[in-house]
Amino acid sequence: MNDDLDPEGVASALLASISVLVRRVHQVPIDGGLTIPERTALSHLDRSGPTTSSALAREVQITAQAMGATLGTLRARGLVERRPDPDDGRRVVLTVTDAGLQALKDKRNARTELLARALTSSGAFTPAELARLAAAAPLLERLAQNI
Repeated sequence: MNDDLDPEGVASALLASISVLVRRVHQVPIDGGLTIPERTALSHLDRSGPTTSSALAREVQITAQAMGATLGTLRARGLVERRPDPDDGRRVVLTVTDAGLQALKDKRNARTELLARALTSSGAFTPAELARLAAAAPLLERLAQNI
């Protein structure tokens, strides 16, 4: 078998290159956007639904104090709101507001534009390379679903 097609070698190369891509995309600042902790908190709330601050902190593996500070900023910006827990009126749960959903969407769009600019910048990729990247996208998604 060709060494380039060895599953462990392919896995190692994919993990390394995808990690670099994701890290790089997250490092580039987006004007007026969300910080990484803010985006993480909003994304988790969007995916998992209303939850408490302490449960969210446990889920993303940060201290309750750090999560409290992040959520305070998000609440001040109107991106998250507090509501009584429908199952236990003594507790308060956090939910993403419409403005918070829009901020997540804007962040995703800005990152998509960043990648599009990198793909089309002055001779960065040939049409054949763009076609190969486009063909790889559904395969990468399927790979993620098989993990």
